[in-house]
Amino acid sequence: MSVSAHRDTFVRDRMPPRDQWPDLIFTIPAVQYPEQLNCVTELLDTWVSQGRGDAPAIFSADGMLTYRQLQERVDQVAHVLTDDLGLIPGNRVLLRSPNNPMLAICWLAVVKAGLIAVPTMPLLREKELVEVIEKAQVGTALCDKAFADELQTAQKRCPVLKQIVYCNDAAGAGLEERMSGWHEPYDAAATAADDPALVAFTSGSTGKPKATIHAHRDILAICDCFPKSIVQLSANDICMGTPPLAFTFGLGASLTFPLRVGGATVLLEKFTPESFLQAIKEYRVTVTWSSPLFYRQMAGSAKKLELPTLQKSVSAGEALPVSTRTLWREATGIEIIDGIGATEMLHIFIASAGEEVRPGATGKVIPGYEACILDGNGQALPAGSIGRLAVKGPTGCRYLDDERQRIYVQDGWNLTGDVYLLDADGYFWFQARADDIIVTAGYNVAGPEVEEALLMHPAVAECAVVGAPDEVRGTIVKAFVVLRSGHAGDDAMKRMLQDFVKQRIAPYKYPRAIEFCDALPRAGTGKVQRYRLRQREQGKV
Repeated sequence: MSVSAHRDTFVRDRMPPRDQWPDLIFTIPAVQYPEQLNCVTELLDTWVSQGRGDAPAIFSADGMLTYRQLQERVDQVAHVLTDDLGLIPGNRVLLRSPNNPMLAICWLAVVKAGLIAVPTMPLLREKELVEVIEKAQVGTALCDKAFADELQTAQKRCPVLKQIVYCNDAAGAGLEERMSGWHEPYDAAATAADDPALVAFTSGSTGKPKATIHAHRDILAICDCFPKSIVQLSANDICMGTPPLAFTFGLGASLTFPLRVGGATVLLEKFTPESFLQAIKEYRVTVTWSSPLFYRQMAGSAKKLELPTLQKSVSAGEALPVSTRTLWREATGIEIIDGIGATEMLHIFIASAGEEVRPGATGKVIPGYEACILDGNGQALPAGSIGRLAVKGPTGCRYLDDERQRIYVQDGWNLTGDVYLLDADGYFWFQARADDIIVTAGYNVAGPEVEEALLMHPAVAECAVVGAPDEVRGTIVKAFVVLRSGHAGDDAMKRMLQDFVKQRIAPYKYPRAIEFCDALPRAGTGKVQRYRLRQREQGKV
C-alpha cells in the first residue's frame, strides 16, 4: 500500500467518493509507476544524477538555465516554502505569474516539497482569484510582483490567505532574497504516487470554473503518453508555446513534457505572431505548441521567413479548422498535430501526426487511453454514429468538492462535453461542443461547421457561431465575425458571407444573423467563450 506524505489532508478529504471516480487504466508499461513517487524527482533530479546537469533546461529573455542550475533554484524555493514559511505536505500554494523561469521554478519547488500547486492565469481579476482561494483554501501565494494588485485586493476578502511572497521584484526584496540564504540540496518529499500535486481550475469557457485534482502519477502519465507516442519528443528538442503554464495544455507543452525527455523549453512572457516567429529563429525551436487562432495569425508572416529548426507544431484548446491547417502547411511545410485534451483529463488523449493525419479529423485515440461514442443512454454507438465522446485512461476527472462530478463521470467514462463522430478507421471527427449544437426549425446545426465555412472567406479573421432566440423560428444561427483590416462590416458584407456559406455547406445551416465585432470574448487560455455570446442573446428576449 502506498503511504501518503500529506499531513494536510484537505484535498484528499474532498475528492469525490470512489464510486464516482472514472476507471483508471494502466494498460501500457510506460504508465506503470511505483507506489511511492515524486514527479519532480523524475522530471529534474534524475537528469542531474545521470550526468545531464550541464544540459540546457530553460531559455528565456534573461539567458539560459541548465538542469543543475534549475535544480539548485528549485531546492532553494522548496527550502523557503517549508523551512522559512513553515508549510507542510498537502498545503496549497497559489502561483500567479506570466510564463517565465521563476514560475517554472516555483511550480517544481511546490510539488517537490509535497505541497499542492494551484496555478492561476496571470490576468485573473480579484473576483476570480477569490473563488480560487476559497475553493482550494489556499494559505500561501507566490506572485510575480508585476501582478500583485489584484491578488492583494483578493487577500483582503480571504482570511485564509495568510502570506504572499513576491518574486521578480525590481526592489530586490522578496523570494529571491529568501532563496539566497539556502545552499543545501533539498530531499524531495516522499509522496505517494496518488498524492495530489496539482489543483487545476478549468478555463471557464463554459461557465463557472471547476477545480480538478491531479496526482504525481498523473503528471508523469501525460508526459509518457502523447508527447512520446505522437509528438516523439527527445532530448534534442527545444519547445516553445503560447499557452500559460496555468493552463494544463501549457504546463505540459512548456514545462513537464520537455523536462521528461531531458529537452529544453523557451519561456517568454509576451508574444505577438511576429515575435513568436522571431523567437523560433532566435532560440532554434524545434516544436511549437499553440491554438488554432495563433497559427492562423502567424501563417502570413511565416511564409516570408525561413524556420530551418522547426520540425513539429501542435495545436489544441479548440478544434483545428481545415483552412488553418492548410495555411500553416503552405507557409511552413509542417502538418499540424491536432489534439483534444481537457483539464479534467490533464492533457491530450486523441491526436494524429505525420502520415496518420486526416485533415478535418482530430485523430485516433493515443496509446494508453480508450475512447468511444455514447448515445444519450450511455450505450456505445457503432462507427459512423454521432454522439457523446467518452474517454478513460491513466488520468481522469476528480473534481474538488463539486456535484458536477456526477455529470462528467458516468459508468467509469469521462464525458468531455464534446460531440464526435467515430469513423470505421478509428478516426474521431469533432462535430461540436454539446452546447454548440443549434436546433433551428427542426434541424440540428453544429456551430463549428458554420464557423469553418466562414473562415474560408478571405475577409474573415475569426468568428463564433451560436444559437440566438427568434420569434418566428424559435432559434436561429447567428455568427459573430471579426473582419480582417480593410473590410467593411456592412449589409453587403453580411449578404456576401451568407451566400458564401450557402455555397459550401447545406444552405439551411447559413447564419441568418451576422454581427460584426472587434474581438470575441475569450478565456485566459484563448478559448472563445461562446456561452457569453449565448447569454447575451438570451438576455435580449
